[in-house]
Amino acid sequence: MPLTKLQIAPGIDKQNTEYGAEGKWVDGDNVRFRYGLPEKIGGWEKVTSDALVGATRAVLTYSDLNGVKYAIYGTNKKLYAYSENSYADITPTRATGSITQFATTSGSATVTVTDADHGALIGDFVTISSVSGAVGGLTQANLQGEFEILTVPNSNTYTIEAPASASSSATTGTATATYQINTGAAVALYGYGWGAGTWSTSTWNTTRSGLTGASGVLLQSSKWTLDNWGEDVLALQFDGGLYYWDTSGGLSSNAADTTNVSAGPTKSRFMLVSGDDRHVICLGTETTIGTDSTQDNMYIRWSSQETTNEWTPTATNTAGSHRLTDGNQIQTAVRSRGAVMVWTDSALYQMQFIGAPFTFGFKQIGSNCGAVGIHAAVDVSGTSFWMSDESFFMYDGAVKKIPCSVQDYVFDDINPNAKQDVFCSANSDFNEVMWFYPSEGSDQIDKVVMFNYAENLWYIGTLARSSWADSGVYDNPYATEFDSTDTTASISTINGLKAGRTFVYAHEKGVNDNGSAMSNHIESGDIDIQDGDQFMSIARFIPDFKNQAGTVDVTLKTRPYPTGTQTTHGSYDITTSTTKQDTRIRGRQISIRVASDAVDDKWRYGTLRLDMKPDGMRGS
Repeated sequence: MPLTKLQIAPGIDKQNTEYGAEGKWVDGDNVRFRYGLPEKIGGWEKVTSDALVGATRAVLTYSDLNGVKYAIYGTNKKLYAYSENSYADITPTRATGSITQFATTSGSATVTVTDADHGALIGDFVTISSVSGAVGGLTQANLQGEFEILTVPNSNTYTIEAPASASSSATTGTATATYQINTGAAVALYGYGWGAGTWSTSTWNTTRSGLTGASGVLLQSSKWTLDNWGEDVLALQFDGGLYYWDTSGGLSSNAADTTNVSAGPTKSRFMLVSGDDRHVICLGTETTIGTDSTQDNMYIRWSSQETTNEWTPTATNTAGSHRLTDGNQIQTAVRSRGAVMVWTDSALYQMQFIGAPFTFGFKQIGSNCGAVGIHAAVDVSGTSFWMSDESFFMYDGAVKKIPCSVQDYVFDDINPNAKQDVFCSANSDFNEVMWFYPSEGSDQIDKVVMFNYAENLWYIGTLARSSWADSGVYDNPYATEFDSTDTTASISTINGLKAGRTFVYAHEKGVNDNGSAMSNHIESGDIDIQDGDQFMSIARFIPDFKNQAGTVDVTLKTRPYPTGTQTTHGSYDITTSTTKQDTRIRGRQISIRVASDAVDDKWRYGTLRLDMKPDGMRGS
């Protein structure tokens, strides 16, 4: 009998049943498509072994005027700068206080600190200096340095953990406290806390049960937006203030601050710098600058041209403002070709520089197509891509819903409370747009869906990256992974530091998971002969792989009917020297699974050929 090619269409199809997806791939992980053929994705390696505190939600890579490369990372707890294999904590400070006493308990490392109207929250960071003397057997050194705040009993006290236990109970001492900006949650919390439900229906500090959208409160995770102002950096804390980091100040003792943006809004949802006209744009911001209680989630305000610190409109500057109407809140914005694209939760607007007297013109170009979060959109060479509540969209001169062969798989499994954490980015070397998202059972990002816009293909995976910067500044994409249980020492000593660390990886390097094996697979739907009228007998198959290294595991699966029990044959270990694989397989429908799970394995699938013939009408 002549050999039969097992023809399988590119891309993953999860919209159909496995039989309905005949001749298609139906599942995969850590696999991409190039030129219509599936292959194992590139590997990743840690940029350094350093651990960043908190969950990273934003990354910006750039070069200064001297060509030195930088990366800025915003976590729910900190702001970091990286360059030349070194990190620095550049988190802004918000206040300096006067500690009037420390209180210790014999045998305990917990210290109660008194500082009137400190404004600190649980999880905030304070640096204590100029301690007047020992307290309860704790030396000055034990009470000085950076601490994570453990509890906040009231507005005048909080507790910290000293690096040693007190030898006696005491209440004495004074010191100076420098407070970093308030931290936020690493995960979104829904229906949590005071006022989130009916009075007296639950116990203190527990989530109210049974809450739905109208009766609950969604407390979003903390995020950042980052952009360049020349070689310097603008950083906006979500629903918070705008900060400026001067690159020329170097990494050491150079925190971001408000020096160059002090006249700007103090509470906004999103920020970016417009294109060649160079305006700083704050979105979802204040109607009265400096009064955070006037924040309007649909309000846009921009600085005067070529300045970061002139925001009040006058007859001689280009500062201004505008309010959008379609939607409840502005979600995100990206620079595109000749315009800024602005998404609300329900619509898409185009913001275009038009000059005096209005500076910017606004045009609504789409409805019922809002973005799900502040990092849910990306622009690639003038085409915008984004995730909406139940669909994926693109704009290339017209708003288009992208046909998606994995749409139900993604949106039936996404965690609705954590949609705001979705992170979209491009991997331009492979023509991919990626959305990293938290699945139904996870409060952190744990899955990815990818769209190959050059070949119009979709594929899925379990790559968990909370932020991603495309290659360009660095030769490889830089991406971050958050581990909520990790307790690795951070780049600076912080006393009482809780678990939760981010690690940074350079992607498309080698074929391994940071030196370990990267498990990967792809599996097809069921395929039959003569519309399943007859059984088939398979005596052997001829493998076909390109760029193979190591061993590829090929498994064939058969079943007698679409709902019948599947029988597994193999796996068969295929090496570069394998010319054929003898088998004794019989079934009405057949599918194939290609996988590898060893260090340095690499493969690209070609076309499998089967020695296959009809084998009667009846099942066994």
